[in-house]
Amino acid sequence: MADFVVTTFDWVPKTPRGLVRDLRVRWALEEAGLPYRVESVPFGDRKAGHLAHQPFGQVPWLVDGNISIFETGAILLHLGERSAALMPADPRGRSDTIAWLFAALNSVEMASLPWALLMFANVPADTPSRKPLDDFLKLRLQRMEPVLSQRDWLAGPFSVADIAMADVLRLVDRFDGLADHPACRTYMTRATARPAFAKAHADQMAHFAAAD
Repeated sequence: MADFVVTTFDWVPKTPRGLVRDLRVRWALEEAGLPYRVESVPFGDRKAGHLAHQPFGQVPWLVDGNISIFETGAILLHLGERSAALMPADPRGRSDTIAWLFAALNSVEMASLPWALLMFANVPADTPSRKPLDDFLKLRLQRMEPVLSQRDWLAGPFSVADIAMADVLRLVDRFDGLADHPACRTYMTRATARPAFAKAHADQMAHFAAAD
């Protein structure tokens, strides 16, 4: 099998390192033991070749032969269909995995990302614009808490749904947003203790540090 190619930035500032979303793709490829290599595009100059693969000027994208795929959810789904280590083969397991993958990106990350941007900006807790986002995230985490208290992984065995959900929760935990949601935190910790995550994270950090 030819190597998959993951493209990310050649460098990013220190704050987002370890959070750039090529990590999700690296993690999935490591979990599945699929061969891949990493290529780079300039962080400060989004050229036409970049936009041809990723029309929003973001990263990552994945090349698989003559197929180029952007958006991490789409990439994870593609890889899940390539490996039983990432998505169950039975119809029920596959359906559950896809549903939870979409839930991670559309329900939980929709609440967590705007909240995290306020945290990065050090917006005070008593700022009026912050309360709706605090409440929105709290509601999503309250809904996840009973789910994650009853299972190790979202769709039976570990899957791409867990890669997406754990990475979404990891950003929340960076600002101690899981303090009142122990099942969410335990789940996130369990997922990120996996050797494939550790390697993917270390490799991303080293990739950006090499360009300093």
